Amino acid sequence: MESHALNELHLGDRAATSKTFTEEDVRAFARITGDANPAHLDEEYAQTTVFRTRIVHGMLVGSLFSAVFGTILPGLGTIYTFQSLKFVKPVYLDDTVTATVTVKELIPEKNRVLFDCIAQNQHGDTVLVGEAQLMPPRRESQ
Repeated sequence: MESHALNELHLGDRAATSKTFTEEDVRAFARITGDANPAHLDEEYAQTTVFRTRIVHGMLVGSLFSAVFGTILPGLGTIYTFQSLKFVKPVYLDDTVTATVTVKELIPEKNRVLFDCIAQNQHGDTVLVGEAQLMPPRRESQ
């Protein structure tokens, strides 16, 4: 795991992670969260929706940003303070999504960093956008 303090970050710094969402992932997320919406779990029901097949929980896709923030950029010791998400397109089972975060603003007086967040599927389609504000880890020398 990486760890970057505020003074080690620069505008435009970016990091990403990718994940292929499986049936097992969707079922596990439903068990953990209690979100048993049949649009995610029941193919017969999902065929009656605008999507015509099951979709991955939007918040499961959004959690990829948390993975980047907690392990890569800023990394270990980071604390979330804000996240906005706009769900642009559905994510289907077996889609591979890449979540990318980019440093948008540094707020040294509050030890905060504002990030742009974008997630794209394997076809390059944007599926999720948002912003996040985080407190990066502090260093003894700060």
